Amino acid sequence: MKEARLYSRKEDRVVVCALCHHRCRIKPGRRGRCGVRENQEGVLYSLVYGRLVAENIDPVEKKPFYHFLPSSRSYSISTVGCNFFCQHCQNYQISQYPHMYAGAIVGNLRTPAQVVAAAEQGRCQSVSYTYVEPTIFYEFARDCMELAHAQGLANLFVSNGFMTAECSRELAPLLDGINIDIKSFSEEFYQTVCKASLQPVLDTVRLLRELGVWVEVTTLVIPGLNDAAEELAGIASFLKEVDPAIPWHVTGFYPTYKMLDRVPTSVASLRMARQIGLDAGLRFVYQGNVHSGEGESTLCPSCHTELLSRTGFLVQNNRLSDGRCPKCQEVIEGVWCVPQ
Repeated sequence: MKEARLYSRKEDRVVVCALCHHRCRIKPGRRGRCGVRENQEGVLYSLVYGRLVAENIDPVEKKPFYHFLPSSRSYSISTVGCNFFCQHCQNYQISQYPHMYAGAIVGNLRTPAQVVAAAEQGRCQSVSYTYVEPTIFYEFARDCMELAHAQGLANLFVSNGFMTAECSRELAPLLDGINIDIKSFSEEFYQTVCKASLQPVLDTVRLLRELGVWVEVTTLVIPGLNDAAEELAGIASFLKEVDPAIPWHVTGFYPTYKMLDRVPTSVASLRMARQIGLDAGLRFVYQGNVHSGEGESTLCPSCHTELLSRTGFLVQNNRLSDGRCPKCQEVIEGVWCVPQ
């Protein structure tokens, strides 16, 4: 265990966690909604510090990041727990583990030095904090991030974006890139499907971009729930307002967990979503998770030259020249070399 960051002590040994927007008020002997932060005699502890249940070397495109060190490897880690309760979670076996198994905490003990050493041995250029909401293992992630930067590795979050502003501001100097899910543009969806709220997610996208973190956004398009043209247009309009260069990944849903009553997303639906994004003025919109071969490559927004040719997670050809289109010299926004 390790004492948590970002919490305050109240009367009667109650603590209030300020890590995410649930801002859980936790009595002694109880845990926050994430299931992995516990009040012990008025002190909040992380129960998952260094307890990893997933350690993998992934292509960075799998996260997905399409504008961050293309073709590079990322060392991906996770603990159990999550502050969302998404009915369609593809990693529910680990995200909901403490809730499914009477509060049990599992994982292999690792140190930040071991994580960074494994990343280096695997010839990775970054460490990704992913698979569940990484904010919930913030203390371990932060210690890994400091050491990763010291060793010249980048840090990436794959996140639901529900972190507080104070967490975002503390995290930003160590964070090189983040992919944030905007799961829907409907408050009702967030409350019903995720047991959360939309506006804090939008605020996080805006704040982290303002703080200089590279941001990409993913929307899992679920038939009959968030695939209406008006809703997709709302997400696209919001991203355009924040920064039209934010890459938007519209990806295919497959039935899982508590959402087995929905059909998979069609290619036509993703094609429509991508066009909505482009029509709204976004510079980069990608289709994913349907293996159609459509909408995966990076095109120059000016002359439409194919700059990064992709099939799935594989970059087959990279024609970028110092972050520019070689044909028309248009600047292509992204992180194309390891941040210093």
